[in-house]
Amino acid sequence: MALPPGDDAGLAALIDAALAGARAAMAVYHTDFSVDRKVDESPVSEADRASEREIVARLADAMPSVPIIAEEASAAGDQPRIGSRFLLVDPLDGTKEFISRNGEFTVNIAVIEGGEPVTGVVVAPALRLIYAGQAGSAFKGTIGEALDAVTGWSSLRVRPAIEHPIAVASRSHMNAATATALAQAACGQHRSIGSSLKFCLVAEGSADFYPRLGPTMEWDTAAGDAVLRAAGGTVVTLEGLPLRYGKVGIEKLRPFENPHFLAAGDASLLSRLDLASLK
Repeated sequence: MALPPGDDAGLAALIDAALAGARAAMAVYHTDFSVDRKVDESPVSEADRASEREIVARLADAMPSVPIIAEEASAAGDQPRIGSRFLLVDPLDGTKEFISRNGEFTVNIAVIEGGEPVTGVVVAPALRLIYAGQAGSAFKGTIGEALDAVTGWSSLRVRPAIEHPIAVASRSHMNAATATALAQAACGQHRSIGSSLKFCLVAEGSADFYPRLGPTMEWDTAAGDAVLRAAGGTVVTLEGLPLRYGKVGIEKLRPFENPHFLAAGDASLLSRLDLASLK
């Protein structure tokens, strides 16, 4: 498996686990799979479960002392006690996109240290793309047809703010506050796309701004957030503070739930916004 320049064993383990999860998901993708509903009415398929099993098994073997917070296990009530360092796993982000077979779904793994997403891997198996970020360096690669190797890596860097930035937003969660944020930022184009690919498009400079003024969980965002921060971007709450992880026992938030946030390539873009008006 070709690895990004400067890779270490930790990132290699995340890439290996994410590719294993991607293969498990794609084994289901072209079948006549069934879809269930979780307690919160969000959809879940056998692909979510199969991907999570593969990922958790590999991470547990590679990092046995690091707690793993994984989406489907958490939905079943299995949330181990975390310390300052833990893993967040979303085995299939964009289940609605997976069900509609539009390709815009991802497999996500991140390492959290001291509340910050320090390493992240995002795999878009149907698009055969992988993004990775760590220690101020972010990369994009192409995955081979068997989804077991990366054939090449290119460096990513966000672009400077432009007069009319390109925005990405959730296809499923557009609302009035998001429309206000897009107008305040003077966005010239708006692209709807599913899953954590929104972070990755900002990280690679294909887009500039991602407002998320709706519900998300930490496993939804951590890997893409890590890639974007490593590419020079920023992710802040509506208080203007960096988005933090490991949020347990926070008033008005479920365990590991995020507040609303804004992601940007160039942080100066956020100075255009009236944050109070978006709350």
